Amino acid sequence: MNKKVLIITYFFPPRTDIGSQRPYRLAKYLSKFGWTPVVLTAKLPGKAPEGIRVIETGYRDMTGFLKSKIGINPKKGLHEQLGIAVSKNFHYPTWKSKIIKLMRESINFPDDRIGWYKYALQSAHELLSRETIDIMISTSSPVTSHLVAAELKQQYKIPWIADFRDPWTQSAYYNKFPLIKYFERRLELKTLSKADAVVTVTRPWIDMLKTLYKDKTVFCVTNGFDEDDRYKQLTRLTNNFTITYTGILYDGKRDPSLLFKAVRQLIDENKINKDLIEVKFFCPKEDWLTEDIKNYNLEKVVNVYGFLPREEILKKQRESQLLLLLLWDNKGEEGFCPAKIYEYFAAGRPIIAVGGGGGFVKELLEETNTGKHISTLDNLKNVLLRCYEEYVNCGEVKYNSNKNINNYTYYSIANRYSGILNKIA
Repeated sequence: MNKKVLIITYFFPPRTDIGSQRPYRLAKYLSKFGWTPVVLTAKLPGKAPEGIRVIETGYRDMTGFLKSKIGINPKKGLHEQLGIAVSKNFHYPTWKSKIIKLMRESINFPDDRIGWYKYALQSAHELLSRETIDIMISTSSPVTSHLVAAELKQQYKIPWIADFRDPWTQSAYYNKFPLIKYFERRLELKTLSKADAVVTVTRPWIDMLKTLYKDKTVFCVTNGFDEDDRYKQLTRLTNNFTITYTGILYDGKRDPSLLFKAVRQLIDENKINKDLIEVKFFCPKEDWLTEDIKNYNLEKVVNVYGFLPREEILKKQRESQLLLLLLWDNKGEEGFCPAKIYEYFAAGRPIIAVGGGGGFVKELLEETNTGKHISTLDNLKNVLLRCYEEYVNCGEVKYNSNKNINNYTYYSIANRYSGILNKIA
């Protein structure tokens, strides 16, 4: 008889966030390795995937709730409603912006899904009163999932694995007020002291997490891609030389300006025909991005389409000549590997990763022969020009991954994860 694993996750399909994919694919494939998953998640915006037992809970958006209480639109940001601009890279230059930021961090402590906590606990208590769970996995972000698991661990003594798709306070993207960080770091240590093991998604993060969780066993199980996505009906490539980015830009930390500069110069040097190239962004339409496009005079080349449903995004990836991955030029991100890269693996198109030092992303691209990491303008221009010439001569940019890519299917990932579950349960 299969053992039961409770997967505690806020993100789960049909939520389109990339954070939904890891818990979903683990739930999908762990059943092939002797485990029966039960997923605990907040009320979903549609029907859950078939074949997986999902328990949906209540949820309250704390910020929206408080906004409605004071008579302002709960669906719009305070900056927008007060007419305060926020610049690139999380800059809050005015005292008004800083007060808004402090209020938001205080209300949403430790994260903006804290309104899920009591509802998740209530549903978990109901579940555990009826049946036995052999082990729990809580996956973050949001870290509220770990708070839920820690409380359940204390009450029911169920083995618990804390799964980090991103670090908590050690993340390079963590940018909270020092006082908030002080209390949150204490909460992090208290919470994770109850975990039986920690799992993270890149090898460099193992050492980083061990410095904080000194008495914990830390495993690396990367993200991956689903072969069911990989072998969907083949999509015809675009006629134009298309470069496609899908995802969010973290207020400019994922900065496309190096790409814009390279494209602009190649057009001005008459090495690329501006009528044949299109750079597509499927991400939120932000003022700073529109301004950057104008500054490089690329309004007829670069287009921002906003978000699309996941199935449409996957199609846009599969039909593109090149897929763009943007990395932050920050030393703290060298161990970072966006889950988006694995989704790109499933698309079967060449990847160009732009910015930063490369780190784990560079190793992964080289290991699988799926693309190039580029950090300088000259190298980027050379790579783009080679790809463009191949497109002109052959009608497409060739894709030549190797067999190592099979190590990153979610079937393989679930197999490795099941080994950890067997050790801990």
